Amino acid sequence: MSTTTGVARVADALGALALRDAPLGARTTYRVGGTAAIFVEARSMADLMAVAAANKDTALDVLVLGRGSNVLVADAGFHGIAITLAGAFESIEVDDGDDGDDGTVIVRAGGAVALPVLARRLAEQGLTGLEWAVGVPGSVGGAVRMNAGGHGDDTASSLREAEVFSFGEATTSWRAASALALAYRHSNVGSGEVVTAARFELRRGDAVAAKRTIADIVRWRREHQPGGSNAGSVFTNPPDDYAGRLVELAGAKGLRHGTATVSEKHANFIRADSGGRADDVADLIAEVAALVKTHTGVTLSTEVVLVGYPGVR
Repeated sequence: MSTTTGVARVADALGALALRDAPLGARTTYRVGGTAAIFVEARSMADLMAVAAANKDTALDVLVLGRGSNVLVADAGFHGIAITLAGAFESIEVDDGDDGDDGTVIVRAGGAVALPVLARRLAEQGLTGLEWAVGVPGSVGGAVRMNAGGHGDDTASSLREAEVFSFGEATTSWRAASALALAYRHSNVGSGEVVTAARFELRRGDAVAAKRTIADIVRWRREHQPGGSNAGSVFTNPPDDYAGRLVELAGAKGLRHGTATVSEKHANFIRADSGGRADDVADLIAEVAALVKTHTGVTLSTEVVLVGYPGVR
């Protein structure tokens, strides 16, 4: 079955739930890139089940898009099903029952919850452990999948378990954090799966101190990281080093390729011009990685998820 035929079949099966040729790059923080053959806003578990059923015999690629903060969509677009979570997946629930013997509190957050929203809301209640998340413009689901982190902390440090839906099997299961193979910017959550909720184990603390920490993180990011259309850190830090330092050492700071530029403020950020091309960003990522390899011998890996590029997805 051709991709075109498969797209038509899945779209027909999903009916009003599916949007054809929907802007996808515009939903990312790069704000460049093409469309999705099919776009679905899943507001309930029933919507996810519907996607799984419609795609059962077609097996189109599935892309789960959270806040789009680490995604680059090719200008040619994505020829599969792009899904974002909303509705029932945006809830935050604090267990107001008995605290743990060690003073811990369990917080359940839906996969669509924005990390800065979660961090601020919990700080207001004096719940500590996720203050770092205020500086990550992603979602809870994305944070679990890539073990997001910052300011010396990460998702793994407070995650107890995650609820994962499998499109291939049309099943949902809770997986303990210890079963997710969490490592630096890594988990074993697959491309055909979506994190629909997570439970975090936090501590009761001082709300004033928590909010002060959040303010300090926001201030630090404004002072040290660029604004504009970017996806945050492009490359993961190699062991015992910093990708930004290596990029600068290779002479790539400020380097431009078409409508994309390596930030002068932080060398591990690449900015896209307004109305620019995603493929310029992708080419610049490859060019910078090659320069770093030539000048330092280090092979950099990207944090950015490249969507719709041959050999990648």
